[in-house]
Formats: sequence, structure tokens, C-alpha cells
Amino acid sequence: MNKDKQDKIKKLLEMQKKFIALDREKGVEASEYFAPDDSSEMSGFKEQYRDLAMEIVDLAHEEKGSKK
Repeated sequence: MNKDKQDKIKKLLEMQKKFIALDREKGVEASEYFAPDDSSEMSGFKEQYRDLAMEIVDLAHEEKGSKK
């Protein structure tokens, strides 16, 4: 596994832990997750997480020589 992919997986796991901690601490409403205010801790989270996950998928396909 290349270093870039490892770093992205590490970042993804950190984001998951942060989300879980925030949810346990305050609770996260669906509206906060799907349509957060700009000042919300959740602002941009969903998009950043999605983009990072897709980059990992692309790297995995690249490593295996497969296609999506």
C-alpha cells in the first residue's frame, strides 16, 4: 500500500473518530449533517469525507489495475 493511500485512510479514520465524539458529546441532527450552517463544526464534513473516500477507492483500483 502506498504512503498516500495510508495517509488518506488515516485521515478518514480521524474524521470518523471526530464525528463519533461530536455525536456522543452533543448529538448530530440529520439537518446538521446534510445542510449545516457555515459556522457549524459539520460544515464541509460530508463533502470532505466523501471526496477522501473516493480518492481511496481510486487509489485501490489503480493499485489492482481494476476499473470502477
